[in-house]
Amino acid sequence: MNVDLLPEDCFAHILSYTSPRDACRLSLVSSTVRFAADSDNVWQKFLPVDYQEILSRLVLPLVYISKKELFMRLCSPVLIDQGKKTFSLEKSTSKKRYILGARELSITWANNPLYWTWKPFLQSRFTEVAELRTISWLQITGKINTKTISPKTQYAAYLIVKFAERAFGLDSLPSEVSLEVGNGSFKSQGTVYLRWQERKKQLECLGHLYFLHRDEALRSRVSEGDGERFAREREDGWIEIELGSFYNDGGEGKEVKMCLKEVKGQHLKGGLIVEGIEIRPKE
Repeated sequence: MNVDLLPEDCFAHILSYTSPRDACRLSLVSSTVRFAADSDNVWQKFLPVDYQEILSRLVLPLVYISKKELFMRLCSPVLIDQGKKTFSLEKSTSKKRYILGARELSITWANNPLYWTWKPFLQSRFTEVAELRTISWLQITGKINTKTISPKTQYAAYLIVKFAERAFGLDSLPSEVSLEVGNGSFKSQGTVYLRWQERKKQLECLGHLYFLHRDEALRSRVSEGDGERFAREREDGWIEIELGSFYNDGGEGKEVKMCLKEVKGQHLKGGLIVEGIEIRPKE
């Protein structure tokens, strides 16, 4: 059947049950299909049902002339909630993504200038980040409700950090990471060394067996849970650490609690720069 013979509104209705990626691909078929694929009826379905409420929380309003243009603009992170969070959509699937800025997190003793410093950071999307000066008890926690993210989707949470030149003591003992949904109905746990992989390679190449033996000795003091996780570099130049993953079934709203902590060692540590926690669909 020649699709050009279908009424435009009929074809637009069909396209609304596909995905943003499919709609963009099909728009190349013919001018008739392109008109249908670009219509507000199609892109309205790709926007989240609560998009108007999200737009009301923007720090800076968006200017757009069509639902497709609005969708494309929301595919780039926008600041919401007084600049404490970012919101964006995945371009291929229209799933929601959030980054909770450091000010939106619960960081133990973060308001005590002896332990933490709040400051602007050129590479950050937020107005300020938290830099650890020196502390023995490190605990960072974030929370989000499942009602605010996309249903029927597997999500993961990632702590976004950098390491200052003066960083010390962060990898003396593995940090514990965890993610809990609801009142303990689901919980995942693991461990991670707060160091960039290049640092680990340097230690191994230099033959610093002391560090390797130290790590093995200290590891026995921490429960590993689901296993050890690793820091990896992001496209934006920051480093992310997976805190855990979960499936959002889209039912009753539940609180998701994400945490990184190192509270068993009594040594001092510093130089960790915290930008926030990202919650995004897991690949």
